[in-house]
Amino acid sequence: MSAALSSCVLVAGSANLDFVVRASHVPAPGETVLGRELALFPGGKGANQAVACARAGGAPTRMLLALGNDAHAAPIERSLREAGVEPHIVRVADRATGTAFVCVSDDAENAITVAPGANEALRGEDLPDLTGVGHLLLQLESPLAAIEAWAQRARAAGVRVVLNAAPARPLPSSLLDAIDLLIVNEGELAVLSGIAGDLDAGLARIPTRGVVVTLGARGCRARLDGEHLHQAAFAVSALDTTAAGDTFCGTLVAALAHGLSFAAALRRACAASALACTRAGAQASVPSHDEVERWLAGADSMPAAVTSFPLQV
Repeated sequence: MSAALSSCVLVAGSANLDFVVRASHVPAPGETVLGRELALFPGGKGANQAVACARAGGAPTRMLLALGNDAHAAPIERSLREAGVEPHIVRVADRATGTAFVCVSDDAENAITVAPGANEALRGEDLPDLTGVGHLLLQLESPLAAIEAWAQRARAAGVRVVLNAAPARPLPSSLLDAIDLLIVNEGELAVLSGIAGDLDAGLARIPTRGVVVTLGARGCRARLDGEHLHQAAFAVSALDTTAAGDTFCGTLVAALAHGLSFAAALRRACAASALACTRAGAQASVPSHDEVERWLAGADSMPAAVTSFPLQV
């Protein structure tokens, strides 16, 4: 089987231990807010997306990550293995495992500060063998030079490269040229395209073959090979949106790796993301593949992804 036809997904990126506190609202600059309970959850955009690939997407999943030699590393590795992810771990003796400090408000909004730690030690040469890998999923919480090296190596090997361009930053054309599918939210699209407030123009400006823009409660919009799609969101009562975007990314790539159409993959990713919003935590909120299947089976009245795109939503 060629790499491009394999259902295996390799995720390369960040892994953190999240310290999460709930509060009435996210603090404004200079404001102190009295929070409530503190909980610890395995997180990091890369690890969250790997868990979503394996658990919600049901795809064979491997992950390249870096961890320190400290107590924070163990729950991250355990969470990945319990989700069915095969980890390829770079141990970093002189740096702490990455951590994130998350405030979640009562209206499910969040503010996150990340201490990258060992994540910053990843290098281009750390990417494992790509035999059997069909898709490489990347984010922007790793060193940019390493991300570009991983993408170019995967492209040369015939592996489809997906980049979730978060957190937002300008990207070199040499990296964008190696990307098959770019996943962004509205703010990240504005940073990359230089266009704010016009989704159509922003999508048209991005040079990659495909682009997906997540829109929260409005679903997502996408362009692939000239075809434009809008997928409506699934209505839920949100508790915590922390891992919604990561769940979307991992589930979408897993669905594509399984050979689903782009439209069907978008619908599945939106469903998994909605379910994740109903639970607390990052990886702890990612639904199982069976839960997504049951949700979709009971949501036949929800619209499939459609190609009517000229309307702003």
